[in-house]
Amino acid sequence: MKENKNVKIALLAVLAVALLVFPIVDKNTYHQLAMAQTLVNIIIVLGLNFITGLTGQMNLGTAGIMALGAYSGQLMVQKLGMATILTIPVAILMGVLIGYALGYPSLRLKGVYLSLTTIGFSEIVRLVITNWADFTGGTTGVQNIKALNLFGLKLDATWKLTVFLVVVCGILVFTAYRIVGSKYGRVFKAIRDNIEAVEACGIDVASLKIKAFTLAAIFGCVGGCFYGFLMTYLNPTQFTQDLSANYLLMMMFGGIGSVPGSVIGATAVTLLPEVLRFTKEYYWLIFGIITLLFAIFLPYGFISLFQKEKREEAGIFKILNDRKGKRKVTASKSGGMK
Repeated sequence: MKENKNVKIALLAVLAVALLVFPIVDKNTYHQLAMAQTLVNIIIVLGLNFITGLTGQMNLGTAGIMALGAYSGQLMVQKLGMATILTIPVAILMGVLIGYALGYPSLRLKGVYLSLTTIGFSEIVRLVITNWADFTGGTTGVQNIKALNLFGLKLDATWKLTVFLVVVCGILVFTAYRIVGSKYGRVFKAIRDNIEAVEACGIDVASLKIKAFTLAAIFGCVGGCFYGFLMTYLNPTQFTQDLSANYLLMMMFGGIGSVPGSVIGATAVTLLPEVLRFTKEYYWLIFGIITLLFAIFLPYGFISLFQKEKREEAGIFKILNDRKGKRKVTASKSGGMK
């Protein structure tokens, strides 16, 4: 067991070094942008995993959370002359406020009603940003976003921002992994699986739901903050309901409730358009087929391939096992007849 743990640590260390070196060695700006966008998406999906993957509360307001995280800091930089480094704590504070604002309604709403509430929240945010033109820029958006300045170190090149995102993403992945493995992570899962049993144990479910929403909002706002620096331009049309659905799809692709699954799903869905670029106008058809096959044969996501108990329950493996079992029964019956 100790040797396996050491091997995993060594592999993770090699992966971390490779990710840090890649944007420095590869001078292709397009590759650097793709990598940076993947890292931003990983951060946001990690947050969504807390509330939807672990706690089972459907959140379709990710686009609105991301928009507030992106706009809040950048508007303070442009309107008040605030230092760009302070956009990160501002995004965290905004995440806490959103977490409580969305967390309390979730105490009384479930299922489709909670989904509609989060969709409504996201649309309200987009409409306010669009129509409050004097403050937010409206449809013109926020332009000429300054480069992130880390106490004198200016991240004015794509590769510099990408390297910084690798570090931040690594810290947040580790944080998410520790939370999921802690008592809070176990209680989050228990709320999803059997909320009545959790309440019967005397656990404050309301407080934990709000904590889950707050974690999701903080990760989403931080991701939105870095998205602004990456794009150098913000517009309300970037934060539509399609974006929220896309993040939910990333989590489902990788594996609901799993930190490695969130990383794999965000990476796969972000880079898949580049892999399928050669298909041109048939991209959406092929992407839809892939999504359908995943839903049928890997309902627990790609990560279930590495989890024996879920793999045996999943689509194609369950079909194969059932057929194998039928063959054995048929063979035994024919043997008995003889």
